[in-house]
Amino acid sequence: MKGIHGGDIYHNHVDIDFSINVNPFGMPKAVESALHETVTACSNYPDIAEKDLKRAVGGMLKISERSLLFGNGASELFMAVVHGLQPRKVLIPVPSFYGYEYAAAAASKSIVFYPFRKEDGYLPGEDFLEILTEDTDVLFLGNPNNPTGRLLDKTYLKKILQICRQNKIIVVLDECFMEFCGEEFSMVSEISEYENLLIVRAFTKIFAIPGVRLGYLTGSNAFLLDKIRRHLPEWNLSVFAQAAGIVCAEQSDFVRETVHYIKGERQFLSDRMKREGLRVFPGEANFILVYSEKPLYENLLEQGILIRDCGNFRGLSKGFYRIAVKSREENEILLRAVEKI
Repeated sequence: MKGIHGGDIYHNHVDIDFSINVNPFGMPKAVESALHETVTACSNYPDIAEKDLKRAVGGMLKISERSLLFGNGASELFMAVVHGLQPRKVLIPVPSFYGYEYAAAAASKSIVFYPFRKEDGYLPGEDFLEILTEDTDVLFLGNPNNPTGRLLDKTYLKKILQICRQNKIIVVLDECFMEFCGEEFSMVSEISEYENLLIVRAFTKIFAIPGVRLGYLTGSNAFLLDKIRRHLPEWNLSVFAQAAGIVCAEQSDFVRETVHYIKGERQFLSDRMKREGLRVFPGEANFILVYSEKPLYENLLEQGILIRDCGNFRGLSKGFYRIAVKSREENEILLRAVEKI
């Protein structure tokens, strides 16, 4: 798994980590306090029914508690989906998050990759709709996509969902970075209209708690949810994960402030990188995909700065890098380092 994900601070000397896309504000203070207070509960088993967490997250999303499943991060949920549904054929557009392929390889007989094209801005075209045929069982789709940061037009996304419904394809929609874009782009509020839609999200990125491991899945199809639930461990959420999630669900002001801040810093970082001669691809998430002829990863690491080398993403090649949007101070340190290169 080495080199597949960002955040490899354990094998490198890193002063600032731009390879992981977590909130530059860091963990909310209320969440940090809840984690400290939960230490005394470690002698107890976690609530196997996750009652308080379901109530809190259901209220946050304004959906039924019965439509929620929780996992040890989104990754556990992706794995539970493929083990529960046992798809013969899985379709994955690329480049995209490696976790889809990793999960699909564990249980499906066939994985087909659809290449996003650079000339199309790494967005699917009309030809993508033509390959959504009855022989496909599951489609993994990131919105916004990782590592490109592209957000799908909602009208186009609904067209995908309608075609998939007609052809009995389950759509696993990864919205783990959606909070950075704004809830108006999410399909959560319309989940009841598509029985073939499963949405996966996580507290990891927006609340900067990757070490806690907490994700959730929602869908309106009780039969599908039950099949997936059977492939989740009984106590898969620690007392820490449940306590953190309950408090995270109350942080609406924190999320709104983050969306506003990220939008400004992403524009600042993009403009300055273009000025330095990097090719910057359009995107809406809290990270930026860039291309450089020079070995940016190695040169920045020499200066204690870690970015994500995207050369091992399917559909990308050497010279592509993903860079997180961080605080203004950290972004300026990165830009000064890029200037030296």
